[in-house]
Amino acid sequence: MKVLVLMGGTSFERDVSLSSGEAIVEALRKKGHQVIPVDAAKGKKLLSSSAKFLPDGIKEEPPDFKSLEKMKKELTLKAIESSNLKDTDVVFLALHGGQGEDGTIQALLDMAGKPYTGSGMLASALAMNKDMSKKIFEREGILTPKWLLLESENLTDRAEIEKEIERKLGFPCVVKPNDQGSTVGFSLVEDKKDLMKAFDKAKEFTDTILVEEYIRGRELTVGILSEEPLPVVEIIPEHGVYDYECKYTHGKSRYVCPAELSYEKTKEIQQIGQKAFKALGCQDYARVDFRYSEDEKFFCLEVNSLPGMTATSLVPKAAKEIGIDFPELVDKIVNLALNSKKR
Repeated sequence: MKVLVLMGGTSFERDVSLSSGEAIVEALRKKGHQVIPVDAAKGKKLLSSSAKFLPDGIKEEPPDFKSLEKMKKELTLKAIESSNLKDTDVVFLALHGGQGEDGTIQALLDMAGKPYTGSGMLASALAMNKDMSKKIFEREGILTPKWLLLESENLTDRAEIEKEIERKLGFPCVVKPNDQGSTVGFSLVEDKKDLMKAFDKAKEFTDTILVEEYIRGRELTVGILSEEPLPVVEIIPEHGVYDYECKYTHGKSRYVCPAELSYEKTKEIQQIGQKAFKALGCQDYARVDFRYSEDEKFFCLEVNSLPGMTATSLVPKAAKEIGIDFPELVDKIVNLALNSKKR
């Protein structure tokens, strides 16, 4: 097939996206597909078929705002309108964060009548908005950490905010942007004196900040492929917190797949993962992230509708455990896109 791989873009996860795109392009070519790599931030300009898309790899920090601001978001529309898209059979979305994962690109492709990988417009938007997805989890009886949503413009009354967080959530707590992925702008706040610093960090990336109860325990994730759960992966970060650096710096985290859980607990978290996936209306594939508390309860944090897709990312790790290598996984996702009608 002729597959257009859309990657890069102007979100704070641009580097992660280019890394995913590079791996996907290589895997699709191994399966015999004709591949057109396109950087969404550069409109119709195609990436070289031979050059590395991210020569220096993913850095310890996401790209800064100034470098992203230079890229014109309207060029994404040109990428969608290009003649390259019209001639392709399917679009593989290797985008992460921003317009690539919040339903914007999905809506444009729906209007263009072009099949694409991953979830549709509504599910993508819901999954990207942590506050909305957590409301749906609660409605569906899926345990999720308690939280507060704050507007960055309403953070002036420090004493009152500290008092509310202490009363409703306690410390430590987690502060993060409501609409970013890859733990961009994430802070674990041990003491209320560090709250404002965490808010300032989150405000660099968003206008809406999520403050969440911190669940002591283990970091687990469940990949979903064709609506079926994959083996559970446990993440053991060097810092104790799975932040951007630990996610994308080689050797900063250890992964155990399948996670060391009893058969009953494995089935339980997989079923919750499926339930969260379906509650948001996701399709084809995704990843559901959890904290496993010290009293053996699974707390659903979020659903990642376009998870990282390098050969060492979490969904590919889980798929490999059941005998699906990376090129086969990518090929399967393409075929799922062709055979599913987006909602």
